[in-house]
Amino acid sequence: MAADSDPESEVFEITDFTTASEWERFISRVEEVLNDWKLIGSSVGKPLEKGEFTSGTWEEKSQDINFADFKFSISHHHLKQEITESEGKEESEEVQILQHTVVHSSHRHQDLLCMSNDFPSRAHCLVRWYGLREFVVISPGANCEAIISESKCNLLLSSISISLANTGCQVPVFVQIQQKWRRMYVGECQGPGVRTDFEMVHLRKVPSQYRHLSGLLDIFKSKIGCPLTPQPPVEIAIRFTYVLQDWQQYSWPQQPPDFDALLGGEVGGVEFGKLPFGACEDPISELHLATTWPHLTEGIVVDNDVYSDLDPLQAPQWSVRVRKADNPQCLLGDFLTEFFKLCCRKESTEEILGRNSGEEEGKESSDISHALSKLTEPSTVPIPKLSNMVHSARKHIRRHRRAEEAPLGNEVLNSILQYLFPDAAAEKALEGGAKKLAVSSTNEKADQKSEDHNLYNQLKSAPFDSLTYRLALCLCMVNFYHGGVRAVAHLWQELVLEMRYRWENNCLVYGLPSGPPDLRCCLLHQKLQMLNCCIERKRARDHGRKGGTDSGKERKVSGGENGRQGSEAAGMEHSQGRSWDSWSDSEDEFFECLSDAEELKEADPDAEKGAAKEGRVKPEGRLHPHGKMTLLNSQEPLYIPVTQEPAPMTEDLLEEQSEVLAKLGTSAEGAHLRARMQSACLLSDMESFKAANPGCSLEDFVRWYSPRDYVEEEVVDEHGEKSLRGELSARMKIPGNMWVEAWETAKATPARRQRRLFDDTKEAEKVLHYLAVQKPADLTRHLLPCVLHAAILKVKEEEAAEDIPSVRKAIQQLTGSASKLLRHPSPDYKKLEDVINQMVEVETVIARARSLKAKFGIGTDDRGEDDVELERFVSLLLEEPEAVVVGASRGPAGSIIHQMFVNAQRAALLAPGEDEPGRGGRAENGLKTIGSGVPDFPAPAGREILLRTCVPRPAPYSKALPQRIFCVLMKDDFRLAGAFSSDMSFF
Repeated sequence: MAADSDPESEVFEITDFTTASEWERFISRVEEVLNDWKLIGSSVGKPLEKGEFTSGTWEEKSQDINFADFKFSISHHHLKQEITESEGKEESEEVQILQHTVVHSSHRHQDLLCMSNDFPSRAHCLVRWYGLREFVVISPGANCEAIISESKCNLLLSSISISLANTGCQVPVFVQIQQKWRRMYVGECQGPGVRTDFEMVHLRKVPSQYRHLSGLLDIFKSKIGCPLTPQPPVEIAIRFTYVLQDWQQYSWPQQPPDFDALLGGEVGGVEFGKLPFGACEDPISELHLATTWPHLTEGIVVDNDVYSDLDPLQAPQWSVRVRKADNPQCLLGDFLTEFFKLCCRKESTEEILGRNSGEEEGKESSDISHALSKLTEPSTVPIPKLSNMVHSARKHIRRHRRAEEAPLGNEVLNSILQYLFPDAAAEKALEGGAKKLAVSSTNEKADQKSEDHNLYNQLKSAPFDSLTYRLALCLCMVNFYHGGVRAVAHLWQELVLEMRYRWENNCLVYGLPSGPPDLRCCLLHQKLQMLNCCIERKRARDHGRKGGTDSGKERKVSGGENGRQGSEAAGMEHSQGRSWDSWSDSEDEFFECLSDAEELKEADPDAEKGAAKEGRVKPEGRLHPHGKMTLLNSQEPLYIPVTQEPAPMTEDLLEEQSEVLAKLGTSAEGAHLRARMQSACLLSDMESFKAANPGCSLEDFVRWYSPRDYVEEEVVDEHGEKSLRGELSARMKIPGNMWVEAWETAKATPARRQRRLFDDTKEAEKVLHYLAVQKPADLTRHLLPCVLHAAILKVKEEEAAEDIPSVRKAIQQLTGSASKLLRHPSPDYKKLEDVINQMVEVETVIARARSLKAKFGIGTDDRGEDDVELERFVSLLLEEPEAVVVGASRGPAGSIIHQMFVNAQRAALLAPGEDEPGRGGRAENGLKTIGSGVPDFPAPAGREILLRTCVPRPAPYSKALPQRIFCVLMKDDFRLAGAFSSDMSFF
């Protein structure tokens, strides 16, 4: 007993009722979010304008909250409006008529009764069902299960009710329940003495008693339970939607193929130099016609299971939307996509086509490395083996089979080469015609496409209709139509052989602008220009050999700071001796022995001896006198020498040179070597100047080459006479100046005897090797800017015929995006793929415009007077989600739509045909129906009925509040979304 009475031995179980439960934490978290978003208290909004739900800007913000370990997402949706005091106090006329005795109602209640935004064409489903401009939705998280049990749904609803009561928030709050695809929402909205419950019913089948307006009115009246007698009238808005799927009677306006063209036979008409365009199938699959009766009152219209007044031809409002086909096949998009896929290929041309048979035979027949050993070493008589003979035979068979199975046939290949090189025939008849053709062709196209001339600079592609541009189109075409990557490799191999032939035979490459490589173009275009420069130099040198001692006219560039500036001399004189174009191909030999011998023969021996005794040197390589300028040390005229032109360079060579110069470091030796490498052209010009002006000084050279570095000033001598005295600038007097060092080391050597600054033979071989080793993937990367350039031009051309503002804006955007990507040294090909997808979307929009114009007969003779209205209607269909039909069934567009449904009904029910009007034409005597009892329209695919009224609930003495129900009746979907308000002042 003593042990039992001991207080320390007693055990007490303590329950702490102050600990918050998970449910309370969830309610507190919801309240915190509502406070953070400043949704507490009442707010007054201005009356909604007509169509504001569709044209206005909706804002959305969301946040994650948890109920225990279950994740929810809470989001706030509201229409952005500018609120002013005067506008906030006004109420719409419709709301004033319906509210009657409703006073000081918030805009949430006004929205339930507003008639100006029924059936918005683009809005959240809760906006369409309840007409709300602001609401909050709580839905399960992304990877969470749906809330199906009734107890959990009631728990969430009670949580919302408590949160709204605690915070005073008057924004409607919804909870998403059931499976997400059902779009089931229940919610609540609280105000001063008012509560609105949002309820929903969703069934797979429509109950028979609710298929018509009369049954829906009965369920609405029974739900609100109005105690007044007689009951206030119910305002009704009805919309029926009819779907047109049969477009067979309307031809698809795709251009037929050009069977005369070599590559014809494909949809869209394929021609050399032209990208195909258009959709291969109708990009519009369905037309949805919505007939609306916006303002009806109970008793005016009859709609039950026996009879209906709702004739679509009598509906006061018609609106149309089109359903777009999912990813329709578009020709231009397919071309670009298939060409872009080549970027991921890794095979080389040899791996794709196999080794050249000539190379293999050469390797089998002879081995140069063992040629001498076979002469000196004894060898046994070769005895052929059967296995060797079979192996050799198989190789020959494989070669012949490969030749027969070439990806491109001779006819196709010859046509492509003729398109790329149209000067081939002219070259045979007229030597030198290629250069003339190449320059004139490009200049003419540049004049015609002045705007597009800037486009290739932006995209870093190639000029319009240049060889590189045409090559890109041909490769894109053969890749799509003639065997894919094998055809691309074959054509490229043939082009490399053509380049080799033109170099060896001194034929200029057609379709390339003259001059050094244009660094604004793609690298492949620069390489081809470099090859042309080499051919020009080689042709000039060969011409100099044939001309003997006569020299051609030389281009002279005269002085300027840091380089030669000036213009080409107007009167070119023959220089004494041969021109620099007559150099030999060797890097070690810098003059022609034969020419020098001839010069020695022509020279007077006695005069030479006399000149040597007197210390005079024979000038060489003179072009013409430099004005009236004389040498400083003598009165001899200052002659401009014949100089070498600077070596042209492509961007990869410039980058390579920059890397080499950067690797020299910052040491004194590195800086000196770097300066000498950069002054190679300066040294050459100094040597030419010394040869043309014997006895000259550095000051003479600077006066011609860089006049700004020779400063002259007036001085007064002892006798008071003014004279000019000049000296080198300060930078020329810096110790260790490279100009001074170069002048001291420069020898009096004319340009024709100097080491060449530009070795055309070496550079041409480098270009030909570069072209030969290009893989199809590398080639695709080089030419992708040209293909995108051509695609943008094609889209611009097609859009100009259709005049679609959104397409013009899209073209500008994708051109800007492509320009930023392509000018980068290593572009992001994932983003380039996005640009191609945008171009495909633009092509699809243009195809949709053509499809609609064809179906509505725009441009035909029989509807010329209505073309303006029809074009505006088609433009709205393309730009807006839903287009209003002006005049409903009596307008020009309405009559065409009616005839479309009539034709579809006749085709579907095989009704006997009548004299059909032309496509898009109006039926005689206005609107008419099909004979034999076939209705003009099919059964509506969807029916939407909106019922609303303003009655006191729950008692007769309660305040009159808005009641609303939205009904959706479809073949496999039945939905009732109701908003029912109650006066909570005495309940």
